Amino acid sequence: MFANIFVIGLLNGCVYALLAAGFSLLFSVARIVNLAYTAYWMIAAYIYLGMTLLGLPSWLAAAVSIILTIAMSLVFQRLLDPVKGNPMSVMILTLAIGVILQKSVSFVQDSVQGVYFQIVPSLIKGSTHILGVAVTYQYLLSLFVVLVILAALGMFLTKTRFGIAIRATSQDKQVAGLVGINEKAVANIVTGIAVGVAAIAGVVVSPLYVLEPWMWLQHLLVLMAVVIFGGLGSLKGSMIAAFIIAFIEAGVVFLLPSVGFLRSAIVMFIMIVVLLVRPRGLFGAMVEEH
Repeated sequence: MFANIFVIGLLNGCVYALLAAGFSLLFSVARIVNLAYTAYWMIAAYIYLGMTLLGLPSWLAAAVSIILTIAMSLVFQRLLDPVKGNPMSVMILTLAIGVILQKSVSFVQDSVQGVYFQIVPSLIKGSTHILGVAVTYQYLLSLFVVLVILAALGMFLTKTRFGIAIRATSQDKQVAGLVGINEKAVANIVTGIAVGVAAIAGVVVSPLYVLEPWMWLQHLLVLMAVVIFGGLGSLKGSMIAAFIIAFIEAGVVFLLPSVGFLRSAIVMFIMIVVLLVRPRGLFGAMVEEH
């Protein structure tokens, strides 16, 4: 049982950490709470599925999915420019974008196949046993790719000049501007990186999920809990919180199966408690606009 919790919690934790990293990047640099973020994760998975159904090789379908998702996000990003100074308007608009993407997927799916649930074929067939738990090779591949992306993202932000520029912009926009950093250009590139991370997650883990148009809302709830628990804008806090939340979810499902359906409610309860006790989260700091 505990082996099952470890296996499921580890993969979900990696996915949550990847999504939380992108979400936190968007907030820390662009200062927007993009509620459509997990919709990009969902749309990338569906585009990948569609490309494979059209006969494209898996690697090409993945590349097309990621590129199209990033391009879509940059188009929608332009719609946010007039309301960036109003956080409530940004949240409403991004939520509307997420719903539009969901309804678009539902319409296309119903029109083409008339079914609501989709299963993405695995890239690798077969399975093995780890700690007595049957684990598919697709699971191991997804876990490996997600871990590599997390490590690469961490190195990019800490070891490259542009990564340091991103961090400088997130910490103080005025000072970053004084040293010649183009805030708008950085924000656009960060949007591409953050959505690219979400798209990669959508592609590599989609064979482990049953695709459904509203899946982005389920992950949005968890993502909000993760970033609030870890501290909004804190990459370190979000990643730690991602694994805590993932293992709590897995523990509820396997240790208390009779109330497993309440795992999302339990996650929301944790988020409420954190907001009441420590509004800044584990590692977050209050964002001050100058």
